[in-house]
Amino acid sequence: MQKTLVALLMLTLFTACGGTSKRIVVMSKGTATFNEAAKTITAKDGTGHEQKTISFSDAVVDLKLIAPAGEAQISLKDNGLYILNVKNDTIVGSYQKYTTQSDAHNLVTQEDLKHKIDSLQQLIIGKNASAANRNFFILPNQVVKISNNLESTVVSPYHQMLSAEKVEGKEPEIYRFFSVKEVRETIAKLEALTKPTTK
Repeated sequence: MQKTLVALLMLTLFTACGGTSKRIVVMSKGTATFNEAAKTITAKDGTGHEQKTISFSDAVVDLKLIAPAGEAQISLKDNGLYILNVKNDTIVGSYQKYTTQSDAHNLVTQEDLKHKIDSLQQLIIGKNASAANRNFFILPNQVVKISNNLESTVVSPYHQMLSAEKVEGKEPEIYRFFSVKEVRETIAKLEALTKPTTK
């Protein structure tokens, strides 16, 4: 009897410690609300970018979306960090390599600029977007898993990233997201830098 009780206790502890975890960063234009009982996320078209984070411990999470782009169903089976787009616009983004402040101010060559422009142009049409490349093209009412690391830093559209530091010697895992409009504006600015200056 005592052995059975100990075995049951160990099984309970193992189940609690080995529980599933999923985190969704909901990106919306205006406020999005989550009805936990109905497992429904509702978003209306508003002004400005907003985001909220929702965590789940269920093995499978099924959600209904009611958003400007219409109604949809999504299902999350894998543990990890997800981005959910309930805007009426596409969101694009990618992993950002950590650099120190001193490295961030290094000179950028014309070749670097052209490479950056090409990468951004490919990103806004969804070319080379994949989890393996850590580039993401997220249509309205679509959810995409971006990482197994729930503590990754997510920088939203229209927000500037101020700083990030190593924690216990580890580089931060950072993902930066933009609206397609923002990326087009960035491309235009970068293209202006590739043109020769007139005297």
